[in-house]
Amino acid sequence: MRTLVRRYRSLPIRARLAMLVAAAVAFAVAAVSVTCWFIVQQKLYDQLNGDLQQGSQQPQRLTGVLNTLESCPQEPPETDLGGVHNRGNYLQLVKADGTTCVSGNSAGRVRITSADTGVIANAATGEGILRNGTDSDGNAVRVVTVPLTVVTGPDSPPRLYPDTALLVAVPLKSTRDTLNDLALILLLVSGVGVLGAGAAGLAVARTGLRPVDRLTEAVEHVARTEDLNVRIPVDTDSEDEVARLSRSFNSMTASLASSRELQQQLIADAGHELRTPLTSLRTNVELLTRSEETGRPIPAEDRKALLASVKAQMTELGALIGDLQELSRSEGQRGERVQVVALQDTVEAALRRARLRGPELTITADVEPWFVRAEPSALERAVVNILDNAVKFSPGGGTVEVRLTGGALTVRDHGPGIPADELPHVFDRFWRSPSARALPGSGLGLSIVARTVQQAGGEVTLAGAEGGGTVVTVRLPGAPTAPPELP
Repeated sequence: MRTLVRRYRSLPIRARLAMLVAAAVAFAVAAVSVTCWFIVQQKLYDQLNGDLQQGSQQPQRLTGVLNTLESCPQEPPETDLGGVHNRGNYLQLVKADGTTCVSGNSAGRVRITSADTGVIANAATGEGILRNGTDSDGNAVRVVTVPLTVVTGPDSPPRLYPDTALLVAVPLKSTRDTLNDLALILLLVSGVGVLGAGAAGLAVARTGLRPVDRLTEAVEHVARTEDLNVRIPVDTDSEDEVARLSRSFNSMTASLASSRELQQQLIADAGHELRTPLTSLRTNVELLTRSEETGRPIPAEDRKALLASVKAQMTELGALIGDLQELSRSEGQRGERVQVVALQDTVEAALRRARLRGPELTITADVEPWFVRAEPSALERAVVNILDNAVKFSPGGGTVEVRLTGGALTVRDHGPGIPADELPHVFDRFWRSPSARALPGSGLGLSIVARTVQQAGGEVTLAGAEGGGTVVTVRLPGAPTAPPELP
């Protein structure tokens, strides 16, 4: 059985569908055919029983029965029961001791059973029996045995002979031949129906699975060539499972193509950004190495400046690598660390770091409680990046204003601001304003801010401030009390 199941599962889907359709039709046809055969059999036997019961009443009205009954010997010869014409029927009298008197025009002698003599024992009830039997030659017959009553005249009451029964039988050959012919016809019709259903099921399976074949070919093409620009034609009005699967495949390949383009762009941009600090590092290291190899010492001030430059470039490389790791993390990795975060505590921690980096600046803060659902480390990094930009672009002795109220965090500096034509690009990866390219940074800070805020379900905007400077506004869904009543 397990072998058959494994073989069935190894078949193509269209073959399995055709087999299932054929099996379903075969079951239905078999059920209908068997039901039809039994109904016809019952109807034929009902008709046969009716004819037998009617025929069993005719000889009882013939006065010749009395003469036959009186002259019936122990081993009776064929005797005429009143000249009845039986047209191939069996007519005979049955005595209580099992002896029989056969009509001269009977088709033969029917073998007596205990059920026939039992009719005589219950003659007072007037009930007979219907049964299948055989004649002396072994031919199948349908038998009715009833108590013998004789009507001798039109005005005479019927007379019961309690020790005798009348047996009437008809051959079953024609009935069984009819049933056999019907069974053969039903078998042929069923076979043709099953074969036709199998062929129709195979045709329907091929037609229905043609879109799946196209989808399979497309998947194999993508696996073979890594070409993510493949699209499967889909009927815009169709809403069946295959159409939905095709749309999902097209959406998946489009997302993968977009992801690969972003990945390639990230690699290209990262390579470009890494080239500058690496080149500077290599130059500084070569100067220091040549000084050691030639024995020509570098002046102390120059050596100190070179070492400071190497340290700064290494710090920039470390920050760039950290930013790239942050951008490369998947959504699933982020989702495992999401929790309720007190945004006011995150802002306070970022303010302490910002005051250390800009001790000459005045940083004011107005922070109210607000709880959000986010990744703590990513959220703190985003707030730190915003404050770092404000510190970096603020003039010496300037002021940075920080405010958190109602879930909106605003950071304003009084620096040179950002031209209006550059505002649409501030959240792009590796984008840096031409006026800020001389300053340290990788151009990934605000990109990380935008991604973190979007993942937390919020939004971030950057605009120019009245009187100069820049205002960054971050809005995050949450609540003033913990746990947050998040939508």
